[in-house]
Parts: sequence; C-alpha cells; structure tokens
Amino acid sequence: MNAQQPMTQPMFSHTDFTNNHHLYGLVEFQRAMMAPTNMLARMGVEMFASPFNPLAHSKHGRTMAAGFELLERLTRQYEQPDFHIYDIEINGKTYGVKERIAKRLPFCNLLHFKKDYTKEQPRLLIVAPLSGHFSTLLRGTVRGFLPHFDVYITDWINARDIPLSLGPFDLDDYIDYIIQFLRKLGKGTHVMGVCQPSVPVMAATSILAAEKDEAAPASMILIGGPIDTRKSPTEVNRLAYEKPIEWFEQNVICHVPMNYPGFMRKVYPGFIQLTGFMTMNLDRHLGAHLNLFNHLIEGDGDSAQAHRKFYNEYLAVMDLPAEFYLQTVKTVFKDHSLPLGTMKSRERKVRPETITKTAVLAIEGERDDISGLSQTKAALTLCTNLPDSKKQYYLQKDVGHYGTFNGRRFREQVVPTVCDFVRKHDR
Repeated sequence: MNAQQPMTQPMFSHTDFTNNHHLYGLVEFQRAMMAPTNMLARMGVEMFASPFNPLAHSKHGRTMAAGFELLERLTRQYEQPDFHIYDIEINGKTYGVKERIAKRLPFCNLLHFKKDYTKEQPRLLIVAPLSGHFSTLLRGTVRGFLPHFDVYITDWINARDIPLSLGPFDLDDYIDYIIQFLRKLGKGTHVMGVCQPSVPVMAATSILAAEKDEAAPASMILIGGPIDTRKSPTEVNRLAYEKPIEWFEQNVICHVPMNYPGFMRKVYPGFIQLTGFMTMNLDRHLGAHLNLFNHLIEGDGDSAQAHRKFYNEYLAVMDLPAEFYLQTVKTVFKDHSLPLGTMKSRERKVRPETITKTAVLAIEGERDDISGLSQTKAALTLCTNLPDSKKQYYLQKDVGHYGTFNGRRFREQVVPTVCDFVRKHDR
C-alpha cells in the first residue's frame, strides 16, 4: 500500500493495544483536549489567508497560514464525506443525479443514484467494503459506472452510531443484507463486490442459486477480493492467519464510549485501523503533509487541493461491529472456509458449484499488495458447474489495489471491460 491506496480489506494492525478496555475513552478525552487547539488553528488560517489581510499576499503570511492549516488538519476529527455526485455526462449530454435511500436497514442504507436519463440501463449493485473507510471511498467507482448503469451502492453505517438495542451484526448478517438488497432490486440485477465484500457477495449468490431464487444476479463482478488468501499471501493475509483469534479480541476490540449512540457496543475502532493504515507507510504520509506545507507557501493551490481531497477521505474512518470483524478474520483469513467448501451461513451451506446461470468476472491488479494475485481468480475455479462462456478473468496491468476500482486506468480500461461483460450477460 502507498499513500494513495486506502485499505479495503479489514486492517490488521501490528500495534499491541493490550488492556484496551478504556482505550476508546482515552482517545475521546484526547480529542476533546485538542478541540480548542483545532479551533485556534482554524482562526489562524482564516486570519492569515484572508484577502483583507495584507500579509496574506506575502511569503510570511502564506507560511503562517500553511502552518495553521497543517495544525488544524492534524487535530481535526474527520467525519463521513459526501459523494458530491450531482450530474453525469452521457453521450455528450449532462444529466442530473439525485442520491436517495432505496432501502434502510439498521447497519446499512442502500443508496440509489437516480439519473434524469430516461433510457433503461442494467441495474448494478455495488457492495462497498465494510473495512474501515466509508462507502465514499468508491466515489470514483460510482462515477465511472454511472453513465452505463442504474447504480446502487451499500452505504454502511458507523457502528459507533448504532444503538446496542438494535443487536449485533456479523458476517452472516452481511450476507443476509446482500440477499435482501438483491431481492429488493429484482431479477436481472448485476452485483459487484469490491475487495472485502467479494466473499459475502459470492456466498449470497451461491445461496440464492441453491434456492433457485430469481433474485440471483445476472452477473457477479469481483474486484481484488480475498476469495482464497492461501494464494500469493500478502503481509495483511499472513498477519491475520498467524495471530490467534484471541489476540484480535484482546488487542483491537473496544467498547464505544457513552458520548455516542452506540454506547457499550463492541467495535473494531476506526482510530486503531487508521494507526495501521498510517504506520505501514509513515514516511510517505509525513512527506505528503510536508509537501502540502510547501505547496501552500508556494501558492500551488491545485496540488494543495488534491492533498486535501485525498486525505479528507483517507483520514475519515468508521468503527466496525466486533462480531463482523472477528467472524470475517476467522472465516476468510484463518479457516479459508469458502475455497475449502466448509463455509456456512445460518446453517446454509455456501456452495459455489450451485452457480450455473450467474456469469462471473474476476478482476485483479498486477501490483496489488492487499489481495495477492490469483486470490480473486479463485472464484472462477470454485464455480465448477458454470460454463466457461460465463467466466472471465481480467488482469489490470501496472496498478495496485486501489487502481482496480479508481483512477485513470480504472476509467479507461476496467470500466469498458465490465461494461462489455455486463452487456454480454444482461438478461
């Protein structure tokens, strides 16, 4: 992973947080203590960057404004960003886009990006990762597919904001949610799992296929997912496999403090995940912030804005339900239940061999250091009764994990590949 590559698999931090029962409360106390500093830093930015301040046009003024902005960003608590998708261009014409909630569930909203474009298009359900970052991490993914599909996406809710009275949420619930969303959207829907959701998406599709449910998707697109983490294991995979499940329970699970609606819910907190994200490439992140400071002094507004845009997303993290996180670690990364044919969900056997009609496209990045090569491709082998004419593998050259669902090569090469595949298998 580099500074431009957020995680989409559950992050496993090397940091030992033994005796962390009160850790969340301590972090909240620290945030509260830093709030006055953040407020003063915002005031400093406004003062030294104000066009009415003569110093704003001098190097000294820009240096002061840059320093205050850096301090403000370092002491800020980053909240969930918005998608900010209001229009899209199709065949040279611009059409309005309205974001609406198609279905509400306690831990997730199904978002629909409804376009003014009236021509019927294939329905695409994008299942976003529940792995630390918000679904807006896939903003570029949504924008890339909007001209071609009627797009829906899972918008997972921060676990700290979900009251304990609404019960737990685990991997089985995740699979059930995907099934509910597919049934909501109806026959002929195409489903896409981006990284971590690849396993539950395949499980849900297998269950629907076994039940001969007409909600079974017309096609299933899996991008950079941990279907079989025994293949080309990455550092993330090895850490998850080698540490006993008790280590994760003791070191990365906390209770939500009382200042949030989810008070006393057990979670894998966003701040622990962020620690893991940052320490993997600390030098690069420090260098990026130093570059921001220099860009602001030099008046390079475009580069500074690009930094703000990326890190506003990157530093916004969410808490995961502990039950989901721990079950995912065990099922996917330790037991390898799906590729070994032992996976069950609520006593329902997950049998990919029952998939006979849903076409499957597996996409991998040549330089992916999160989901190693052939981990996603394994899905094609597991669908033993699916005709070869309904299977396709695509390797995107010269990209890492993030480049398989965002960026220039994604827009220019991955999107056309997916569009061609869906058109071929659209019912």
